[in-house]
Amino acid sequence: MKGRGAVRRLRAIAGTAGSGAAGGAGTDPASPALVELAQRGPAPLAPAPPDPGAPLSVAALIPSFRRGSGGHATIVHILRELRDRGHSISLWLEDTEARHAREGGTVTRRSFQQFFAADGLELQSDLGGWKGADVVLATGWQTVARALLLPGAGARAYLVQDHEPDFYGASAERIWAQESYRQGLHCIAASRWLAELLRERYGASATHFDLAADHSVYRARDQPRVDDLVVFYARAVTPRRAVPLGLLALAELAQRRPGLEFALFGEDRSLQVGFEHRHLGVLEGRQLAELYSRATVGMVLSLTNPSLVALEMMACGLPCVELQSESMLATFGDGGPLELAALDPLALCAATERLLEDRERRETASREGIELVAERTWARAASQVEDGLRAALARLQ
Repeated sequence: MKGRGAVRRLRAIAGTAGSGAAGGAGTDPASPALVELAQRGPAPLAPAPPDPGAPLSVAALIPSFRRGSGGHATIVHILRELRDRGHSISLWLEDTEARHAREGGTVTRRSFQQFFAADGLELQSDLGGWKGADVVLATGWQTVARALLLPGAGARAYLVQDHEPDFYGASAERIWAQESYRQGLHCIAASRWLAELLRERYGASATHFDLAADHSVYRARDQPRVDDLVVFYARAVTPRRAVPLGLLALAELAQRRPGLEFALFGEDRSLQVGFEHRHLGVLEGRQLAELYSRATVGMVLSLTNPSLVALEMMACGLPCVELQSESMLATFGDGGPLELAALDPLALCAATERLLEDRERRETASREGIELVAERTWARAASQVEDGLRAALARLQ
């Protein structure tokens, strides 16, 4: 924690803890760790390991999860790779939404394994067996207060996958998310753009890693594509995916091009959509790869940090339409393989139609997308995260 000012701010915002939902619904309790931290302050740090190059013990705290969460999938990919690099990994649940308390630890652990293919990473559903770690790794704003309270930490770091205050309107949750970046944890951000934002807006120490694709699953296949299938990542439960905007664009496209087939995925429930489509629900990785390998054009919209979905589409050679947002331009550039469009339904419709009408343009986008994603492996991402973990330790020496 950075001085008395940060403590005073935390005490002020913790006054509402327990009155609202971490997810913004107003029904689930906020983390009691917020009040506990305001009362006690952070636990003292333990001595750092004497050998800066030795394997680390890393304890990652994850927030409540649901099936299809890309953020939790990223955490699992990175932790598995860190384990394979010789580090000791433990995984702990901070169930701030009280989502998992009702189901019990056995069900929670089994669900986590099934949802995220987390073989070899056993989730601890409570902190009863806590013994400390070289680095405690927060992985979402909901976990930062607990990370600061845990004893026996040689250093604390923060895996930041997105600018989480933007997930909320004016709310306690938005303020808590903003304050999480001011607590003195070294941030390991999921893009150069995001790392720069954290440094400039919050004064945080930050390095970055590049999101990746699992190339054993998402890869180009020697099979023909259909000529009339548009697939859309319609995860409406995640507002930053701008699903209403995408649906308006596709409704216009459906009117312009009768007979075009649309498939929506990413959401368990069916959406109210004004055009004929197939609802595919939440798909597993190999099902997604097969879909991306058959489709003509994909659409995924990112209002904040870039999504994993666009990378996975490109890895399969699928031409992809995205938003011409600040983060997308900073990460991929205006002349890259993604077809970037203004935040406007007609612009998105036109960008998709350009790809549908121009086979050569699609083939170029496919080839360049495969080339771009080829170097983005989870092994490389884990190496970048490891550098960030060691940077967190080095700041204290």
